[in-house]
Amino acid sequence: MSTYVYGITAASHPSLPEGMGGVGDPARPLRVLTQGDLAAVVSDAPEGLRPKRRELLAHQNVLSEIGAGGCVLPMRFGSVAPDDDAVTSVLAERADHYLERLRALDGRVEYNVKANHVEEAVLHHVMALNPEIRALAESNRQSGGGSYDDKIRLGEMVAEAVKARESEDGAALENALRGIADAESVGPESTGWLANVSYLVKRATAEEFLAAVEQARTDMPHLEIRLNGPLPPYSFVEPGPAEPAGTTAAGADTGAE
Repeated sequence: MSTYVYGITAASHPSLPEGMGGVGDPARPLRVLTQGDLAAVVSDAPEGLRPKRRELLAHQNVLSEIGAGGCVLPMRFGSVAPDDDAVTSVLAERADHYLERLRALDGRVEYNVKANHVEEAVLHHVMALNPEIRALAESNRQSGGGSYDDKIRLGEMVAEAVKARESEDGAALENALRGIADAESVGPESTGWLANVSYLVKRATAEEFLAAVEQARTDMPHLEIRLNGPLPPYSFVEPGPAEPAGTTAAGADTGAE
């Protein structure tokens, strides 16, 4: 049977869960595989696993249980190896990397920050800051809506100005939060958000980071800013393959919205 991997820890981790239920219906009991100074918390992999809410929460709960007692390198939902031997082989092959990451991430959590424009507010900003757009909009209004070409031109000008504002606001938000975090990881641009950044934050300074997010909301009210966390540091386990071995089944991110 394939092996489902939740996370990697130090073998000396004080509270590695065994017997606790993980993914699957019925929940597969957890077990711990050790290799040298490392351990992997695993269970049997259910057939046909899909990223349903129950399964995502089960994966997250296991990581929360491990993380409460010490540092864990979280695997993405759906991380599956062919068998237990494949997991311990990768622990042996990548021992230096995983041990370095455990040291670097100890006492730290991940916060994901996403942002988008509040449509009405950003249009107000664009109109207020661009006299050419204001003039054309007023001309169109006075002429009963304007010609077809003028409407198209106005729409293109507004779209271009909003796009430029997205870049500016994304950079401003990242700059406002960058100095408080130990590291950051920028998410893919295809998500539809003008900013999608994960920050690595010391637990001891988490309140300072949260205060900075609230200050950004105050300073940039034309942005919808979403905060997710604290999370296990998914975005900072690598560079390198995120999965310990084998294939990934329906690889959803339990930290994603």
